[in-house]
Amino acid sequence: MSDRLKMLGGDAPVAPEDRAPGFLRGAGARSPLFWKLMLVVMALMWGYSFFIMKDTLDSIPTFMLLACRFLISAAVLFVLFMKRIRVHFNRRNIVVGCAMGVFLGLAYAFQTFGLAETTAGKNAFLTGTYCILVPFVSYLMAREPLTRFNVGAAALCVAGIALVALDSFSMQRGDALTLIGAVFFALQIATAAKYGRELDVNVITFWMFLTVGVMDAIASFATEPPVTAVSWTPELVGTILFLALCCTCLGMLMQNLGLAHVPSSTGSLLLSLESPSGVLFSVLFAGEQLTMRLVAGFALIFTSIVLSETHFSFLLKPYAHVRKRRER
Repeated sequence: MSDRLKMLGGDAPVAPEDRAPGFLRGAGARSPLFWKLMLVVMALMWGYSFFIMKDTLDSIPTFMLLACRFLISAAVLFVLFMKRIRVHFNRRNIVVGCAMGVFLGLAYAFQTFGLAETTAGKNAFLTGTYCILVPFVSYLMAREPLTRFNVGAAALCVAGIALVALDSFSMQRGDALTLIGAVFFALQIATAAKYGRELDVNVITFWMFLTVGVMDAIASFATEPPVTAVSWTPELVGTILFLALCCTCLGMLMQNLGLAHVPSSTGSLLLSLESPSGVLFSVLFAGEQLTMRLVAGFALIFTSIVLSETHFSFLLKPYAHVRKRRER
């Protein structure tokens, strides 16, 4: 257990399958590929949520929508994991979960403020730069190894997102706000990756949801007009429930579980698929044109994932016998 967690006091034992991976029963017995695929599915789910939220934000303000999403998700997790939350009701889990919630809440806030002063494409791109920040944040926070493959893959991924999302390369105030949001996204991912290996992920995710929900509810009350009763149509309620139950509750729980079982640099890279998948769903369902620039961007992102996972070792295998002969 890390020294920082010890400073936060004692805790009830956490089941091995809810902590680090290994040859264990339950969650810990699953292969790294399982957790990586989980993060990919989650990223695709969030990419689809962009497509869904576009019309929803015309009916309900941003912070109100986020408050509904996260408070409903917190309520669901409380019902599902009430016993675990009671057992691990202590300063250690509350501080870590609330810290993750503050990071995530600030990330959404700065992303939202930035979106008001920049284009949606630039907002998506600059938010996606967290994938290049996470390896450095994780190195500073947990001394997680930082390799040239991590940095190279993240740089390729950012270049791919740029081709997918950017229309211009000028920097405005909204872009700077969005970049600050990307830093907070990186902090949340690195925190989940570090402490999710030592604590019950379900418990700290509950506290994260509750913190974000309360922050957004306060922000909505302070800055947004109240939503009229007429606005709460069955379609709006159904969309909010889908976003809360599938994209937030299930999606973020999958994210935190996955980050607890793979390196944070790999996890952030897979999560960055959220931005290009949002564009992909727009192409498939909203008639957006598929250009060569989009294809090139998707190719770079795919290449970055291959580099991160294989280090391009398969390209060197045909020449392995040549190196062995030379060594002899």
